[in-house]
Amino acid sequence: MKVLLTGAAGFIGSTAAHRLLARGDEVVGLDDLNDYYDVRLKQDRLARLTPHRRFRFVKLDVADRAGMEQLFAAERFDRVIHLAAQAGVRYSLQNPQAYVDSNVVGFMNILEGCRHSKVQHLVYASSSSVYGGNTKMPFSEHDSVDHPVSMYAATKKANELMAHTYSHLFGLPTTGLRFFTVYGPWGRPDMALFLFTKAILEGRAIDVFNHGQMQRDFTYVDDIVEGVVRVLDRTATPDPAYRAEAPDPATSNAPFRVFNIGNNNPVSLLDFIGCIEDELGMKAQKNLLPLQDGDVPATYANVDALHDWIGFTPATDIRTGIGQFVRWYRDYFKV
Repeated sequence: MKVLLTGAAGFIGSTAAHRLLARGDEVVGLDDLNDYYDVRLKQDRLARLTPHRRFRFVKLDVADRAGMEQLFAAERFDRVIHLAAQAGVRYSLQNPQAYVDSNVVGFMNILEGCRHSKVQHLVYASSSSVYGGNTKMPFSEHDSVDHPVSMYAATKKANELMAHTYSHLFGLPTTGLRFFTVYGPWGRPDMALFLFTKAILEGRAIDVFNHGQMQRDFTYVDDIVEGVVRVLDRTATPDPAYRAEAPDPATSNAPFRVFNIGNNNPVSLLDFIGCIEDELGMKAQKNLLPLQDGDVPATYANVDALHDWIGFTPATDIRTGIGQFVRWYRDYFKV
């Protein structure tokens, strides 16, 4: 297939590109290489992809309407994986406009491109953040997600609503994947695992929010990518069991689906830090702080629907995943 992969220089996107190329797909990787974090890391991820003869890179902002229209018209993609987004819950408190530009305007351009070029299937990244103030655990796609607690979460919920509209009006098959705390090699510098590892190695204290009373459903990046590719291969279809009088947020009478993709095994933040300490052979100095605005104390994915749909459940244990990250970090930064 010819696949448009947005966010190709990103953490998950670059990993997904390798997976698609390994199975023989042609990949057009799009990224704007913005400076939200060190561009050199993005460039190094891309450098590992450019030798592949079936990979082409396009530097373009998804919010560039004219540029996106031209790209879709020229390339005629079979399928689209949309991972480009302004990421980060905490940054959305400082610069909410960036989230509207990238996550809402950009997603609109993706939908329009898919519609007009008759793309077979759009798979896009949503987020566990959409569960917001929900306290019922584990989080289920069949529960309401109408109470976001950050602008980032609100834009991801908006993406799901926009996708459903296009599935309903134009028959565009769309599948949203709610990612749960993705981690692993080549990860983002603003994520906890990267921040903690760097600080511990440098002998600096780490900020531990909610006084360490946090739980996250940490999901290894290779598991996320496996789920993305399997979902790409199973086109969204209308749910014959859908009932309009009792609507299910995860399905529809249109070709629309939403799935959680997480490890289905929440880990306490202090245990997570303990695994990093064990891998580094060093103890962390902890700066215990209250819960931050926009954050939630726990995430936990119910992934039964995903398993029923594609026969796959993420299962990489936290020690294995952290070990892989630490080995990559030491090799990449020569520490």
